[in-house]
Amino acid sequence: MACPDGKAVFMQAYLLLENGAVFSGLSFGAVREQIAEIVFTTQLTGYLETLTDPSYYGQAVVQTFPLIGNYGVIPADFESKSCRLSAYIVRSWCDAPSNFRCEQDLDTFLKNADIPGLYRIDTRALTKMIRSHGTMNGLLTYTDPATNQEALLKKLKAYSVKNAVASVTCEQVSEYKHAQACKKVVLYDFGAKENIARSLYQRGVDVIRVPAYTKAEEVLSLRPDGIMLSNGPGDPAENTDIFPELKKLLDAKIPMFGICLGHQLLALAAGAASYKLKFGHRGANQPVKDVTTNRVYITSQNHGYAIDEKSLPDFAKAFMVNANDNSVEGITYDCSPAFSVQFHPEACAGPLDTEFLFNRFLDKVNHQ
Repeated sequence: MACPDGKAVFMQAYLLLENGAVFSGLSFGAVREQIAEIVFTTQLTGYLETLTDPSYYGQAVVQTFPLIGNYGVIPADFESKSCRLSAYIVRSWCDAPSNFRCEQDLDTFLKNADIPGLYRIDTRALTKMIRSHGTMNGLLTYTDPATNQEALLKKLKAYSVKNAVASVTCEQVSEYKHAQACKKVVLYDFGAKENIARSLYQRGVDVIRVPAYTKAEEVLSLRPDGIMLSNGPGDPAENTDIFPELKKLLDAKIPMFGICLGHQLLALAAGAASYKLKFGHRGANQPVKDVTTNRVYITSQNHGYAIDEKSLPDFAKAFMVNANDNSVEGITYDCSPAFSVQFHPEACAGPLDTEFLFNRFLDKVNHQ
């Protein structure tokens, strides 16, 4: 296995954080300055799913695992049609991938997607700084930021991820029609990972994917047997146009299942409040406890916001919590056959502990 260190000369690059810290390394992928929210993921495998996950819109992802790219680029494993994050930061990347399914190397993929990358930096130190200071904005640049740091820091502090859902949702309705389906599920696309639709389709249902801002009346006109609320990027509280539509669907008492952003949007529609986590939960090793059984599951997660349990209305209850910080990980609704989870039961290259939640949802669909 070969890596670029020592094989070629790459352009000097810098990462300036809004606390004034500077990390220097080398550039790979596209050569383009980029401001983004800097987040880290502890995932050991599944970098292709990370690169193509719409939930990372507006963010630069730091991989804590030191070597990335060793099995190359495999389009069949993508979670969306394109690279969705803003920049990619790794310790080392492999320019000679080895896998029988490989179709491309990581550097070429990032260049084609116009995504800048930074490598040969101390990702451990960067991760520890984010954990200590909290999530920060950063600038990936190719000139020493010390020459203009004051002005650059003003730009960094002014940056925020805006219109995230609108930027990643599908543009039109599409259908995954199953030959033997007897039930129909509408998938709200807030930035949906492809494996959500696959997980439903593989269980024998028709899936109709609709854009994020589809009105409740349009969804009800499709006569769905169930409604899936997908993952997605950004601050859930920004999506005020979506709340009244989800409230109407909650009142319609159709079985609903929300994942990640879908979990947050449903809770906000019901009257709850959200808050920003210090550095978020991103990785495939997040422990979650079912408070009704005391059983712990290992989950894959990717989110920077959470629902305030104290703000939940009387008809909503937290049935799962994060075993590390006690944040809400699952909610059930007494007023409707609806429930949601903050983690990803459909995760590829992640734990399969909670795949059964799709069966739980379809049980509600089949017995409605």
